[in-house]
This record gives sequence, C-alpha cells and structure tokens, in this order.
Amino acid sequence: MSIGNSSIHKDPAGEPVSESFLRKDGYTVVVMGDSIARGIVFDDEKNSYALLLENFTNLVRDRIKGVVFNAAKYGSTIIEGMERIQNDVLKRKPDIVLIEFGGNDCDFTWEEIARDPSKEFQPKTDYSTFTEKLTGLVERLRSLNIVPVLVSLPPLDPGKYLSWISRNEEQARQNIIRFIGDISHIYSWHERYNAAILRVAERTKTRLIDIRSAFLHREDYTNLICKDGIHPNKEGHRVIAEKIVEYIRTDYAFLLST
Repeated sequence: MSIGNSSIHKDPAGEPVSESFLRKDGYTVVVMGDSIARGIVFDDEKNSYALLLENFTNLVRDRIKGVVFNAAKYGSTIIEGMERIQNDVLKRKPDIVLIEFGGNDCDFTWEEIARDPSKEFQPKTDYSTFTEKLTGLVERLRSLNIVPVLVSLPPLDPGKYLSWISRNEEQARQNIIRFIGDISHIYSWHERYNAAILRVAERTKTRLIDIRSAFLHREDYTNLICKDGIHPNKEGHRVIAEKIVEYIRTDYAFLLST
C-alpha cells in the first residue's frame, strides 16, 4: 500500500483504498452485527445470556489506534442492521466498518417448527435477499469512502444447537429433524449463508477476515462454542480477536497501537 501522498492508493490486492484508511494518528471503527459481535454468551452459572466484557470487539479495541464503537444488536438481521445504519453507524463517521451478519438471517422460528413441522417455513432472511442486502451494504459504505470489512461466521455445533432449540424435548427434537431432514443439515444450512459472505467478498473485492477457519483449524472447535451451540464462548472470542489482529498485523500493521 502506498502511504503518504495524495494520489490514488491501492491495497495489496490492487484495489483503490479510501483516503480515510491511510496512515494517521487514530481511526474510528464501527462494528455492525448481531449478538456474536455484541459479545453475548450463555453463562452456565447464571443459566442465562450475558454480555461478555472480554468479547472480541473489546479485545481488538485495545489494540487499535483510535476508537471502536460496537453497534451490534442482539437478534439483529442484516435488514434490521441496515435500518439502523444512520444512527448506529454513519453518525460515528467511521473510517472502517466491520460487518458480521448471517447467524440470525438463516434462522427459523424453531418453536413453531417444533410444534408442527408439516407447515411451510422460511428463514428470517432468505438467501438471495441476504446476499443482495450484504452487497448493498458494502457498496453504500464504499460510496461514503468508508472501508467495509466482512467477517465470516463462526461454525455452529449442530448437536448442541438441536438440543437447545428443541429444549431437550424428544418430540420437539423429532419434529425439527423431520423438518430439516437430518441433523447435519443444520450445519450445512448455516454454512450456506457463510458461503454467501465469502462470495460477496470475492465479487465486490471486499476485505474478508475468515474467523470460521480459525475455529475449524482447532482440534475440536466445539469447545469454543457455548451450550446453545451457536454463540462463541470466552475462549471463542479470544480466537476471533487473535484472527482479526493477525489479519491487521499482516497487511495493515499501521492500524495497530504500539
């Protein structure tokens, strides 16, 4: 990357880089996403969801020059995130926006499915809409000279997740399996939305931090997932933070504080 003059700069892939991403004393980073980016985990002792203070956003914040705002919301889909973009993101005048959506978008109303799997159900955001909205979000940020960075989805644990959404009730479990066909389809459906993120990154030439691979390279990635099968636990958040910092250090070390 060329630094320090007013000509058009390019990143390592040869793509133009916004002036706001050039070397300076401090940067403003906003994180968009759902409960994973927010730092929500399942607390086994309290038997409830709780905010993890050592979440990946806070861990990365301590390594970045400047400020990091966490605009992620529990339960958010990409459509809901885009509806809040003006107040939650753009008013912060960010240099960089980290984007983490998909986990809620691909989700179904499992309670209804557990009651009657014979009905027709759709995910909260269908696949084509998710791809379209993610592409639109990237393009909008770029039009404002803001650098978008996509983040892949951490893998879910299908066994834990099925137990969680069925509330460990055998009839509910059987009804959900009847709907999805096989427990493995829980993982593959979630993986499909992750693949959409990768394709959007490739087609739009957008920076991508592949945290999913960091989980899958572990001997047993399920140890990084909470009891509910989908939220990374404290160790999982540490792995995500390490992957993000590794990415920054490799190509954009000037973003890191000394």
